[in-house]
Amino acid sequence: MRIALDCMGGDRGPEDLVAGAVQAVSETDLNVILFGDQKKLAASLKGHPVRAMGRIEIVPTTEVVGMDESPIEAIRRKRDSSIVVAFERLKSGEVDAVVSAGNSGATMAAAVRSLGRLDKIARPGIASIFPTLKKPVVMMDVGANVDCRPKHLFQFGLMAAAFSEGIIGNDRPRVGVLSIGEEQGKGNALVRKTDQLFRDSTLNYVGNIEASTTFKGDVDVIVCDGFVGNVSLKISEGLAEAMTVMLRTEINNSLPAKLGYLLSRGAFARFKKRIDYAEYGGAPLLGLKGTGIVCHGRSSAVAIKNAIFVAAEAVHNRVNDRIMELVAQSGDPADHDFPDDEYNQSGAA
Repeated sequence: MRIALDCMGGDRGPEDLVAGAVQAVSETDLNVILFGDQKKLAASLKGHPVRAMGRIEIVPTTEVVGMDESPIEAIRRKRDSSIVVAFERLKSGEVDAVVSAGNSGATMAAAVRSLGRLDKIARPGIASIFPTLKKPVVMMDVGANVDCRPKHLFQFGLMAAAFSEGIIGNDRPRVGVLSIGEEQGKGNALVRKTDQLFRDSTLNYVGNIEASTTFKGDVDVIVCDGFVGNVSLKISEGLAEAMTVMLRTEINNSLPAKLGYLLSRGAFARFKKRIDYAEYGGAPLLGLKGTGIVCHGRSSAVAIKNAIFVAAEAVHNRVNDRIMELVAQSGDPADHDFPDDEYNQSGAA
């Protein structure tokens, strides 16, 4: 299997991305194709194990899409950028999946432009994997679509359920809609109409869930629009980082705490690994005629390695085929409109 890696995105430069690619090919039989500046990538490869070099190639590109650029304008103007060329190679069948830590909007735009959407999928979206007290949970959408209709959220649930089956191994994943209360009828018009679509479907739907239960692990898939999902993602990331800093500060404040840490550092190491986004790779772009993974801009080599693994698993386990099966089983739900007065109904908790 050949995984394309956009090496010109991300905040850390190509060194960590290349290191992640080397780790991936060293631990598996995958091949990784690096897209980006020839000289920079060749320099980043120096010093890595020779045994891995036979399964790493470089495809030179001359342009870079910056993090602060307009996604649509950038991919139209920069046709030889690493992200555009990588998805064009996926379209032609020269690679099996694309991984990028660059501009997420540009990654999605390049993917849609090159690959197109799966049949009957109204909008592709971005899923994210969250750790819980039990198995990881998949949340979708986390940023690609900030204004949605019930049909879009319903299809997010279908796609995330297929991903949960193929990557996490959940049989008939439990699907919930993120709302302000668990009772049926709570939430805004979008949530209430989406709830009805799920109740009429063949999915294993458990109803509304509240944000406070996200990390309990009582559901396998959480459905929301991209605005709510992105806010949830950023709050969770910030909370994890703040907890780590606060814990470190408290440990350093007293000798007994330092001694306690020495006795418990194995548990602390396991806890850190459990909440580290790097362990979950990247966020899959679902709903496309191909496999794409978008990573955090600050992704370490370990995060890139795991993102490459997730991409390979998605291809191997035919996640897109499962999405199409679920779409066929569930049909094409009607696209609801919202009268102004319905928006004014609070559905308050």
